[in-house]
Amino acid sequence: MQEYLSALIQLVAGFGFAGMIIVLSIVFGRRAKMRKAMDVPYECGNVPEGDGSPSMFSIKFYLVAILFLVFDLEVVFLYPWALGFKSFVMENGAAFGSMVIFIGVLMVAYLYALGKGVLTWHRNPAPKKY
Repeated sequence: MQEYLSALIQLVAGFGFAGMIIVLSIVFGRRAKMRKAMDVPYECGNVPEGDGSPSMFSIKFYLVAILFLVFDLEVVFLYPWALGFKSFVMENGAAFGSMVIFIGVLMVAYLYALGKGVLTWHRNPAPKKY
């Protein structure tokens, strides 16, 4: 129970400090006068343009981002395997075979994404000729 008591004390102290800072800022902080100019978003000193709605991104941006996350996270599984290559993998054929299958599945997914054209970018598509 002693281990949990120190963690509980740390949590209470953290939340207490955060609450105290919020209460002190409410009590002693100055109130700002609301003006129309204060409600305008700051854009490096320039007057904002447009209606403020977010601009649309191409779906390709999101597809590349998801592919990056998937293939980047797979490196997390490859790194410990590579560190223990000499001591464990060379002596155990099943560990090597399972990693070959894992990399093969990743390669199939990568080739599928290439085949679908996810990684090809066309900034200005050629106009259609009729």
